[in-house]
Amino acid sequence: MVVAGGGTAGHIEPALAVADAVSRLDPTARITALGTSRGLEVDLVTERGYDLKLIPPVPLPRKPGLDLARTPGRLLGSVAATRRVLDEVDADVVIGFGGYVSVPAYLAAQMHLRRRHRIPIVIHEANASAGIANKVGARFADRVLAAVDGSGLDATVVGIPVRGVLAELDRPALRAKARHYFGLDEDAPTLLVFGGSQGAQRLNDAVSGAAETLGRSGIGVLHAYGPKNSIDPAVVDDAPPYRAVGYLKRMDLAYAAADLVMCRSGAMTVAEVSATGLPAIYVPLPHGNGEQRLNALPVVEAGGGLLVDDSTVDAAWVAREVPALLTDSARLRRMSVAAAGTGHRDAASAVATAAIELAQDFRAGRRRAGRSPGE
Repeated sequence: MVVAGGGTAGHIEPALAVADAVSRLDPTARITALGTSRGLEVDLVTERGYDLKLIPPVPLPRKPGLDLARTPGRLLGSVAATRRVLDEVDADVVIGFGGYVSVPAYLAAQMHLRRRHRIPIVIHEANASAGIANKVGARFADRVLAAVDGSGLDATVVGIPVRGVLAELDRPALRAKARHYFGLDEDAPTLLVFGGSQGAQRLNDAVSGAAETLGRSGIGVLHAYGPKNSIDPAVVDDAPPYRAVGYLKRMDLAYAAADLVMCRSGAMTVAEVSATGLPAIYVPLPHGNGEQRLNALPVVEAGGGLLVDDSTVDAAWVAREVPALLTDSARLRRMSVAAAGTGHRDAASAVATAAIELAQDFRAGRRRAGRSPGE
């Protein structure tokens, strides 16, 4: 199996969650991840123990010019490189998650005939509004799956694949261990803040600027501000700790330590937070086509979170709203139940099962055509 989901964590994490699910369902499966040297997959895929094959990246320029004129040639080169990978690993199915890596994967699989059998394709669309890569691939894919209704694709809704360690997370059981791990107060209401893998300056400024009020309100904070950023929160004597880190490697423990999350609303973030049953304050990135707002809407409408405009969030807003929410345990419990009710804990298995079935049919077809799998 070849999974294609490179570039950002929003594409890579669902791909790895499905890879994990495939391994659980069929330990004999051989899994290869497809990526480029520019994406986070260079670190994330190898850390998870999967084989990574690199192909030339083909970004799509947004403006006319020389780069746009060169795109068709670059795409042909990337498709050719992908076909060589499919040959090398003897691929039986391609599972794509969108992004720059997926278009060459979809085209290579579609064009790659083996004894009159092209390689089958499974697509998963994580965003509320489908990206161009998956819109292209969906035209000839064998199975199209999506996180939510209304993505723009004719798809079966399964939710977003989430890592097993998060889908099965028992937050209450891990709470004491998680707080000890991060050096947090064992009993204080705790806010988890992060803005994606690179951080979010608006969230950094707003929460660190309200640190004194949060401390005086008896609130602990675990704040991932991003590896290229820095913050300087005010320290209050005898207050619960405000722990600031560049990056969170143990998101399972971070979620277990928290009572409330304040974050952006990328599709993967919303999926993870809701799967763990955490109440959240979602602050959508104010760029793009409003997809981050759409990602959070189902959870917010169900009562599992709040949706706040980026321009509204500042230190004064955090100082006024966060203590009131974190000290209302009954409201937090209601939000937690609602958030968990919107999460899809079996999405990774659903995508993996679809891929395994197609791969088995493909191999059976090759046998009928007179070629043994692996030849």
